[in-house]
Amino acid sequence: MSPVTRRSVLLGGAGAMAALPLLNATASAAATDWSLEVVKSTTARFTPSSIGGWSYPVGLYLYGQYLVYKRTGTRSYFDYIKTWMDRFVDGSGNISQSFTNLDSMRCMQLLPILHRETGLARYKTAADKLRKRFPGYPRTSDGGMFHATSKVGQLWGDGVFMAQPFIANYAAAYNDSYGFDESTKNMVVYFAHLKADNGLIFHAYDEDGSESWASGTGHHSKFHWGRAIGWFGMAAIDILEVLPAAHPRRQNLIDIVKHLAGGYARFQDAATGRWWQVVDKGTTAGNWLETSCSAMYTFMLSRGVERGYLDPSYQAVAAKGYQGVLAKIALGSDKRTNLTDICEGTNVGDLNYYLKRARKTNDFHGLGAFLIMNEQLTK
Repeated sequence: MSPVTRRSVLLGGAGAMAALPLLNATASAAATDWSLEVVKSTTARFTPSSIGGWSYPVGLYLYGQYLVYKRTGTRSYFDYIKTWMDRFVDGSGNISQSFTNLDSMRCMQLLPILHRETGLARYKTAADKLRKRFPGYPRTSDGGMFHATSKVGQLWGDGVFMAQPFIANYAAAYNDSYGFDESTKNMVVYFAHLKADNGLIFHAYDEDGSESWASGTGHHSKFHWGRAIGWFGMAAIDILEVLPAAHPRRQNLIDIVKHLAGGYARFQDAATGRWWQVVDKGTTAGNWLETSCSAMYTFMLSRGVERGYLDPSYQAVAAKGYQGVLAKIALGSDKRTNLTDICEGTNVGDLNYYLKRARKTNDFHGLGAFLIMNEQLTK
């Protein structure tokens, strides 16, 4: 898919950076269309009413399903998404969300898409509610949006993916440049507090250092949790997809992608191609290879090479990651997909907390990340 086509998938717009050719021999060799299998299996397991309520993992999965719809043109995949969203958005565009935390914002990513696809004004009306929430949302002294209004002064690496791609895509869809400035500022502020010298980021930061996990220099947490780092990289990529070429912070986001790519390459498991739950502690007893972050890293690396942000040599890292993630999916006896070793929802904690998180099968964190990765690697 060309950059212009990719941007059209996201927003219906035209124009993007020129792409470098992808070296997708390993991807094209896959005999099974695993995106189709995941969507068929998930929509067979759940109706739009039973798949779950307003939660970011469901929103992430449905965004992945939308990408499959755009490739295949299978209308039932889109209708499923619309039916789910119509549980929450009424005919006048009312939506009963107060947006007191960033996690509650991720599902809103679907609203500009639904507005473009259907032409129904109610979806933009609902999207406008979140757009109006941003100026008054509480922030750190340097402008980073709190992970939640109840978590005063806290910035979590996973939070940027929940909010910032929405406001950037809203800006591109509705000619509202505020969202470009807001999303990129947050990425830069978060990165300044979370950046680690080893090519990764720490999970979280607390401005006044009062949280037990934020003691010491920098007021950041002490561990590199895999999925938080994956969210951060995907957020940078998604914003770059729509950010004007002349925007003053564009290079900052490219630099974030480059920083993370170095860390991803450094800590990739040589045997499997996947990445660890606590990324830099592969030799620590109890650590395990986690599927959702592995899919996210693979996606960022592949898209980064495609857009010219990364040296082409990183495509080999992405190809190895892709094969590693594919090793975690299979058809069960019921002919439905099972994607394994997905970390459950996770807060900030100590090393033992991260290592002891449950390893789920078919958790939506993993299914959504898988679809986003697979649509990138198989195109």
